[in-house]
Amino acid sequence: MNLKKKNIDICHGVSPFWGLIAMFITQDIIIKIFFKEIKIIKSSFFISSNSSVILAPTHRSRWDGLILTNAMGRRVTKKDCRFMVTKSEMRGIQGWFLKRLGCFSINQISPSFSVLRYAVNLIVKKRQLVVFPEGRINKYGREIVLKEGLFRLARLATKKTASITIIPIGIAYSDVTPKFRSKVSLCFGEPLFINEHINLSIDKFNEKLYEKMNNAENKALKEVGR
Repeated sequence: MNLKKKNIDICHGVSPFWGLIAMFITQDIIIKIFFKEIKIIKSSFFISSNSSVILAPTHRSRWDGLILTNAMGRRVTKKDCRFMVTKSEMRGIQGWFLKRLGCFSINQISPSFSVLRYAVNLIVKKRQLVVFPEGRINKYGREIVLKEGLFRLARLATKKTASITIIPIGIAYSDVTPKFRSKVSLCFGEPLFINEHINLSIDKFNEKLYEKMNNAENKALKEVGR
């Protein structure tokens, strides 16, 4: 992973006004109308209040962000989901809104120091960072090599905070491409405590993470009848 030292435009924080408007429109109107049923499968694990949390969901659709926010957004955890997204998603009007909702972009091939530093600070300040380990929408859920960024970020953050918990999440839809009145399910997998796996290679860590994400997704798929 090549690092570039350059200045970038990062929107620091979530706009209270746009955050409230977006929450109302997406959570109270759009997803309730579009989806027939939204099922959240919670696990019985315990996470210390002193632990920083990184959410690591599967990525099957552009709806994933809204479903994840429904399960782990400010109404549930009193924290906003701070999404790390690709540069292409931050263009035009969509990018303008996403910045004001606390999203920020990363160049997956050549990430800048400023983005990595910003992401690490979110982790250290317990801001609930969301990273899609697959790096892109994997529509049919085929096995792919997870990106290296999540583990690298977590390992960097351990230099500044003692406890980091990664929560694997599986998201599944009753239709491969979600349709009007489809069902959707989100399942929380067994967490990974980065301090217990700090000495693993990236490949070994990603194998463990993929297994937990896949297990969570299989439970979610069963819930929507696939």
